[in-house]
Amino acid sequence: MTIQLHAQPYDISAVGFYFDSYEDYATKAAALRNSHGDPVEEFEIQFIDGEHIDCDLARAIGINQANLKQYLDAVEDWDDDDKTRVILAVGECGYCFGDDTQPSEFDVDIYHFDTMREFAEHFVEEGLFGDIPERLQFYLDYDAIARDLAHDYAEAEVGGTRLIYRCA
Repeated sequence: MTIQLHAQPYDISAVGFYFDSYEDYATKAAALRNSHGDPVEEFEIQFIDGEHIDCDLARAIGINQANLKQYLDAVEDWDDDDKTRVILAVGECGYCFGDDTQPSEFDVDIYHFDTMREFAEHFVEEGLFGDIPERLQFYLDYDAIARDLAHDYAEAEVGGTRLIYRCA
C-alpha cells in the first residue's frame, strides 16, 4: 500500500498539496508560491493515508520537514518489526530519531501479549520464577506478579497490536 501525506503551508495565503514520495514533495514544494508570488518555505507535514504502523511511526518521530526523507525511506525499507522497535524506542522510551537512525541501535525488549497478566503467566510457565510444581500454580497471584512486572515493563499498542515492552 502506498502512503499519502499532505504538506500544509504555515503561510495562510498558500494552498497545501498531497504527495506520496520525497521527490514528489520536493518538486511541489519548490514550485509552490503564496498569493503574493513569494516562495513558500515552511510546511506542517500531515499523515493522511497508509498502513496503521506507518501512521504510528509518523506520530512517534514527530514527522516534519527535517526528518521527512528519513521517514519515507524507513516506510519503504523497514519491516514491521523494525518500525515497531523505533516507534517504542522513540515514541515511548525517549530515544531520538536522527538522520542515520537504525532500528538495531535501540535496546528494546518486545513481547506480543495483550495484557500484563498474560505476560506474568508466561513468565511463570517459562520458569523465570524457578521450578513451581503444577499443583501450586493454581495458588499464584498472577495479578500481583503483573503489578510487579509493570515496574519494569509497559504496555502499548503499535499498528493495532497490543505489546508489552521494556526499554533497557
